[in-house]
Amino acid sequence: MPKAPDSNRRIILAGANPGLRLFDTDGKVTAFASIWMVDWSICGAGTAVVLWFDGIVRVVSEDVDLASWLERYFVRSFLEVQGLPWHEPAVERDLVQVSMNLADGLSAKAADIQIEMGGVLDRRLFATDDFQLAEGNHSLSLVIAPVRSATVSIGGAGVPGLVQVDGSADRPGSSAFLTTAEVWRR
Repeated sequence: MPKAPDSNRRIILAGANPGLRLFDTDGKVTAFASIWMVDWSICGAGTAVVLWFDGIVRVVSEDVDLASWLERYFVRSFLEVQGLPWHEPAVERDLVQVSMNLADGLSAKAADIQIEMGGVLDRRLFATDDFQLAEGNHSLSLVIAPVRSATVSIGGAGVPGLVQVDGSADRPGSSAFLTTAEVWRR
């Protein structure tokens, strides 16, 4: 029988956090992006992009306090960034525009960064009461939609790398994904 969610945990964030990793032909990560659309959190609401490319971490948002918290509290702990040289980020105050739906994909613009994701492969529910962040164990539930393709450009120049698609026809996986109905609890 599945374990019931820990009802003593309180919600700290509700929103969406699509993300991507691009890889070169040798399987080395060339870029990582975490796109945040926060409907509500203990640190406010808003949009943000965290981008790692070429050893540089950029955090872009109109609300730099919220964006800095997202990068520190969540992104630094994600398995996708483990092993990347993660230096203190350059935090930039700028408009972040995101358009996303689970039928078509995502388009995001933050300062001179443009991110496109498409080719939705699946949509499924994910939930765990055992997501480790630097601040300890958290609960997470969301709808995830792995995608076939993603691109990142900076200042109009395309970042090298491709999405890695894996899994099976019944349960495809990808290094790029959309999320919605995302709830974090601690």
